[in-house]
This record gives sequence, C-alpha cells and structure tokens, in this order.
Amino acid sequence: MSMPPRKPEPFVSGLVLGAGGSSRFGAPKQLLAYRGGTLLGHVVAIARACRFDQLVVVIGGAAEDVRAKVDLAGADVVVNDAYGAGCASSIAASLEALDPRCEVLVLMLGDQPGVASSSVSMLLAGRGDAPLAICRYDDGRGHPIAFARSMFGELAQLHGDKGVWRLLDQHAAEVAEVAVAGPVPRDVDTPADYEAVIGEAAGGVAAGR
Repeated sequence: MSMPPRKPEPFVSGLVLGAGGSSRFGAPKQLLAYRGGTLLGHVVAIARACRFDQLVVVIGGAAEDVRAKVDLAGADVVVNDAYGAGCASSIAASLEALDPRCEVLVLMLGDQPGVASSSVSMLLAGRGDAPLAICRYDDGRGHPIAFARSMFGELAQLHGDKGVWRLLDQHAAEVAEVAVAGPVPRDVDTPADYEAVIGEAAGGVAAGR
C-alpha cells in the first residue's frame, strides 16, 4: 500500500519589527551595542538563522542610521513613517511586502534579543493548522507569534501597541500555545532593561551558551 503524499511545507515569512521611536529609552534602541554589533542587528541575525522563506524587517525611527549601521542583508526592508502610531502600523506596512506565496507569518520584536531560533522552530512545529500560535514560556506567553494567512486581513486592521494581544484574546479558542522552556525573553524598553539584557548576554557567554 503506497503512502499518501507528504503535505508540502508552508511558505513562511519572518517579520522583525524594528521601527519604534524609542520614546521611553531616549535614544535609538535599534543601534544599541549588543554582542559586538547592534541590538536590532542581533535580532535580524537570529531571524536569518531561522531560514524563513522570506525575511521582512520594518524600520522607521532613525531609519537612515539603521540602514547605515545594521546588517539588513537578505531582508526585504520596509520603512514605516507612521511608526509613532504603534507596532500595529508596522505590521500593516509589512503585509504589503509579503511574498504572495506566504502562508504563515512569524512575528519577532527587534528589541527582544533573547529569543532563540530554536523557539521559532518549536513554534512552527507545534502550530499544527492553528490560525494563531504563541510561545508559552515558564512564566507566561510571549513572542514569537505565528499567524496563518487567514488572519492577515485582521492583522491589517490592528491599531496601537496592544493590537496583537487583543487579536489573540478575540480568537482565544483558536490559539495554539507551544511550550518553550525558560522565562519570557526580556524586551528592551528602558535603560534598566538594556543593562539586564547585557548582563544576561554576558552570563550566556560565560556559561558557554
């Protein structure tokens, strides 16, 4: 008896949000020094390691400096001039740049350097056919988040910085939670957050991670 044909892997696009104006931090977070490069450059490198079929990076605040100082090679770069309206505006801007073959979009934050490419792999493997999937860390839910094409229309209509979380709440019964070991990776919103992630990075290097 012949085996049924394997279902082809979906076309997956990765999206790194790096357009914020860094209003709470007071300086462009994207350009902060991190592990021999920049904070945004580190996250883009992680996304690159995920081997997405397409990588989209949205920039906005300090866009010219970001282009000059961050390695964006291999990414489709979108400039969101409306970044002050929140990250939802960056998501909406990115949708226009998605490859028409895209079936799944994975959202990553450009100020969250502790996310590992293995977490993205686990998220995609554990998603099944769910329209939305999120990482369930030891202490709560967090990025990265995956969205099926069926959600793109609603993604385009989001507003503000909390729109994605409201969308998850509205579709709570359809969200796949994928277990990922460890705490939710820290966002860099304040100088104290930056000091903390620098300390975590130094600890990881010291431990050989």
